[in-house]
Amino acid sequence: MSHTALARRYRPRHFADVATQEHVSETLRRAVSTGRVGHAYLFCGPRGVGKTTLARVLAMALNCPGRSGEGEPCGRCASCERIWSGNTSLDVVEIDAASNRGVDDARDLRERAMYAPSEDGRYKIYIVDEAHMLTREAWNALLKILEEPPTRVIFIFATTEPQKIEQTAAPILSRCQRFDFRRVGVADIAARLREVLEVEGVEAGDDALRVIARKADGGMRDALSITDQVLSMADGGVTREGVARILGMVAEDRYLELLDVLADGNRARLFPFVERLLDEGYDLVEFYHGLMEALRTLLRLSLSDGDVPEIAPEVRSEWDGRAQRFRATDLVRMLALAAELESSGSLRRSAQPRVVLELLLLRLSYLDRTVDLEELIDALGGEGVRTSSPRPSGGSAGAPARPAEPSSSAPSEVVGSEEGSVTSDGEAGSVARGSEPAADHASQRVAEAGSGRTAGKGGGESGAPGGASGPMEAWESLLRHRRNRLPGGLAPFLRAARVRADGEILHLELPPGPGLERLRAPGIRESLAREMEERLGRSVEIQVSEVPGAGEEGGRIGRETVRRDRLQELLDREPDLGPAVEELDLEILD
Repeated sequence: MSHTALARRYRPRHFADVATQEHVSETLRRAVSTGRVGHAYLFCGPRGVGKTTLARVLAMALNCPGRSGEGEPCGRCASCERIWSGNTSLDVVEIDAASNRGVDDARDLRERAMYAPSEDGRYKIYIVDEAHMLTREAWNALLKILEEPPTRVIFIFATTEPQKIEQTAAPILSRCQRFDFRRVGVADIAARLREVLEVEGVEAGDDALRVIARKADGGMRDALSITDQVLSMADGGVTREGVARILGMVAEDRYLELLDVLADGNRARLFPFVERLLDEGYDLVEFYHGLMEALRTLLRLSLSDGDVPEIAPEVRSEWDGRAQRFRATDLVRMLALAAELESSGSLRRSAQPRVVLELLLLRLSYLDRTVDLEELIDALGGEGVRTSSPRPSGGSAGAPARPAEPSSSAPSEVVGSEEGSVTSDGEAGSVARGSEPAADHASQRVAEAGSGRTAGKGGGESGAPGGASGPMEAWESLLRHRRNRLPGGLAPFLRAARVRADGEILHLELPPGPGLERLRAPGIRESLAREMEERLGRSVEIQVSEVPGAGEEGGRIGRETVRRDRLQELLDREPDLGPAVEELDLEILD
C-alpha cells in the first residue's frame, strides 16, 4: 500500500482545526455564515502555516451542501472530499503561479473566470499559490477582473513574499482583503504532534516533540514532515536522542565541552575540538546554529532563574554550572559576534567552513571579561581618584573643582583583552587593559594626577559677568543658546568640531572642507571671540586647525579618526583615565 504523508493525512478539514490562525479562520467562518464573503483574498505568511489549507477550507465551506449554520463545512461530502484532497473540481481550481506566471496564463485565467459555476448556489474559486511569482504584466491583466469580478467568482492568492507583490503590482493590494498568517508557536506544534502520534499509536517524549517543534521553525507542515521522517526510523517510540541522531543535530555534550574550553581560555583545544566534530560526521553549519542556541540558552539562564524549556531537566544542573562562569555582558558580546557570521552568510558560502568556524571560536575565546569603568578607576587610583573632581568637558585648566555626580545612566564597561584592544558598550566607548605589570605604576600616576587636579582650585571664575566658569562651558553655551547669532551656515561645522581648551586658548579642529576654510577667515574667528568674551568676561583666543591625520585619508573621516575622537570624548568625561591610557597604551575598538 502507498503511504500518505502525515502532512496530507492530517490536513485540517474545518476552520477550527487550523492551529494559531484564529484571527483568520474565525473571520472567514463568520463571513461564510453571514454571507459577507469578499471577491478576492490575499493570504500572506511563512511556509507551512496554513495558507493553502484555509483557502481549501473556505472553498469547501462555500460549496458544501451540508454546511452548518456557523459556516463550517461538513468535510465528508463528495464536494468537500474532492476539494480537500486537491483533486479535480469543476468549481475550485488551484494554480501554481511559479510555473504559470506569464501574461498569457493570466489572460487564460481571466477568460475561464467568465464562465458560471457548474450548479446554482455554488461558487467558482481560483486559488493561486506562490502569487508573488506572477509578472507585472500578468497582474495588469488581472486588475480589471479583480476589481469587478463576475458573480459568485472568488480569487484567493497565497504568498510567502507579499513585499514583492507590493513592488510589482501595488494596485492589487487595494483590490484584495489581506490576511497575515502567524508563525505557529513551539507549544502549539508540540500539542498538534502529540495528537497526531496518539492517533498513530506512537509514544513520544515531551522533550523530543519540543526538539521537532523548534526544528520546524514555525511551520506546521515542516513539523509533520520531520515527524514522518523520524517515524520511518524510530524503533518503538520517539525519543530526544533518536530525533537528534536522525536530524543530524550535534549532541548537547559537545556544546557543554566548548563552553568549558571558552571559560578556561584553553585555545589550543579548539582545533582538535573542531576536528573531532568533522570526524564524527557533524555538519558545521548545523553545529553553528546549535552554538547560537547554546549561547542564547546560557544568556537566558544568567538573566533569569526561571524555567528554560530548551533544557532537559536531567542536564539543567550542568547548564547552571556553565552559566555561573560567564557574565551576562560577556554572553551578549559573544552572541553578537556569532550573529555577525549569520548575517554575512560567510559560513555557507565559504569553501573552507572549517577555517571560518575555527576563527569564530578563537575570536570568542579572546573576548576577555567585561569590567565596569568604576572598577578600573578604583584599581588604578583608589579612593583618591573616585573623590577627585573631574574637569569639565574639554579639560579646562581654570575650571572650579566640583564634586563628582553619579550618572543616571548605566555605567560604561571596560573590556580587557590580551591584545590591549577595546570594545564599547557605552556611549563614548570603553577601554581595555594592555599589560598587567604596568598597573601599579599607572595607578600611582593616576593618583598623582587626581590629587594635582584638586589642589589649588577654587570658584574664582564662577562670578564672571557672562556666567560661564571656563572656555568649554562658554563654548557649549554659545552653541546651545546663540545659534541664531552664529555666522550663517557654520552651526553644523561648529557642533561637529573637536574642541579643547588650553588656558585662555580655544582650539577647534575640523577635517578639510568648506567649514575649515571659512573658520580660518579672521573675521569669523573675531566674531566667535566676541561671543566667547561676552560669556566669560575676558578675551579668549580661538585657533583653528585641521584634524590630525585627516589629510592622510583624503579629507574623509576614517575609522582611525572616529576611534581617536571616541577615545578623546571618553577622556573628557573621565580625565582620571588619561594616565592609564598613556601608560598601558590603550585604544578604542568598534
